[in-house]
Amino acid sequence: MHLNDSRTIQATPSVVYAALLDPDVLKACIAGTQEISGNPDEGYEATVVQKVGPVKATFKGKVTMSDMIEAERLTITGEGKGGAAGFAKGSASVSLSPDDAGGTVLTYDVDAKVGGKLAQLGSRLIDGFARKMADQFFANLQEHLEGPKEQTEEEPDGEEPKKGWLGRLTGRE
Repeated sequence: MHLNDSRTIQATPSVVYAALLDPDVLKACIAGTQEISGNPDEGYEATVVQKVGPVKATFKGKVTMSDMIEAERLTITGEGKGGAAGFAKGSASVSLSPDDAGGTVLTYDVDAKVGGKLAQLGSRLIDGFARKMADQFFANLQEHLEGPKEQTEEEPDGEEPKKGWLGRLTGRE
């Protein structure tokens, strides 16, 4: 499975690069991460819990960084074993370039493979899940560096937000 995309982050390439190497930032950005330890030179050990379709598994694996040119590019390679669920492995080539507004254009190119029960789920489900995970990681990184997006829709002063039909029916929302 192969995918690529890019996004603009309102931080300098050196700040984005440093964030990609910080284990605390990685833990915050990778959905389902239970723990992560290590450093960029020796690699990271991670435990991640994920549910792919009907299969939920705890993956224990290693993440390594290579092809590292500070504030320009790096390659993130990971491999995890999820017991009976199978395995997942992949790599992401990440390049960083400054934009005209003082931010960074982050471009990524991801290759991923799965085996075991996960592979039996079918390529459409796996491809969708992998795309969601990659998008979510880089969106989380962007939010970590820029802060949460502000709400653009505001309710007029003194009015409660309107509830959808399900919220009115259940009294929640």
